[in-house]
Amino acid sequence: MPKHSQHRRRGKHALDADDIAWLESTPETDDGPPEGDRWSTWDQSTPTEKGPRPYPDWLVTELAAVDTEYGVLKTGKEADVHLISRGVPGTDRECLLAAKRYRSSDHRLFHRDAGYLEGRSTRESRMNRAMANRTAFGKQVIAGQWAVAEFAALCRLWELGVPVPYPVQIVGTEILQEFIGTRDGFAAPRLAQVSDDLDDLWEQLVTAMLTLAGEGLAHGDLSPYNLLVHDGRLVIIDLPQIVDVIAHPAGPSFLDRDARNVATWFAAKGVTAASPDGLATLLRREARM
Repeated sequence: MPKHSQHRRRGKHALDADDIAWLESTPETDDGPPEGDRWSTWDQSTPTEKGPRPYPDWLVTELAAVDTEYGVLKTGKEADVHLISRGVPGTDRECLLAAKRYRSSDHRLFHRDAGYLEGRSTRESRMNRAMANRTAFGKQVIAGQWAVAEFAALCRLWELGVPVPYPVQIVGTEILQEFIGTRDGFAAPRLAQVSDDLDDLWEQLVTAMLTLAGEGLAHGDLSPYNLLVHDGRLVIIDLPQIVDVIAHPAGPSFLDRDARNVATWFAAKGVTAASPDGLATLLRREARM
């Protein structure tokens, strides 16, 4: 497998023109690790670009660690998710990570991005115009904003106790997060592939959605395809479009759509407690709407 170039820049949490110019730069270096594909990128993220403390015991944070690529876990319209192992050579310190990499100048337009990006303008008028016109530069800005938004959402929800993957760090448009799956690299199935213990999974999901609503939030694109099931535990993924339902003018519709998407699926699978209208009412009440 070819060596992956290493970025040696500490980014600021807010994006500016210099950050955007760096996002796609991949200069070749000769200081790669003796094994693996790149040195650990842990030192390339500032404290605000790393996950909540305390860091989990399983997470490898040693600077001597190397990252090894094992291929693509999932491809999407806006980003691809890769499986990575991060470990210290010669020791038993190793963990598996999911690296979500947003595309920028070459990706398709983000799915329904106009509605989700409302309110995510920057301080620079040039960047705002580029985003509005979907120029190559504007797409780079959008990719960076989606990555930052998802990482921030993961951090916030993790601290609230919502079942999401632990957010490890963000470097440019790459989000490294906890891999949800087996120790040998098999990803947990999506809810859409699961047929057992659905009543319990429904209860877990309602609890998580009510926690979100209580914070004035909605996933924004929730479905059985961005919910994982691992060892009987439901885990919510794909959160770049998380919506503040109080501030967003279409906030209630996002709550209703999330409720409809998941409750309809559970009801079709025979879960009698699943009601799209009932769940939507609960969520609106919890969000004080």
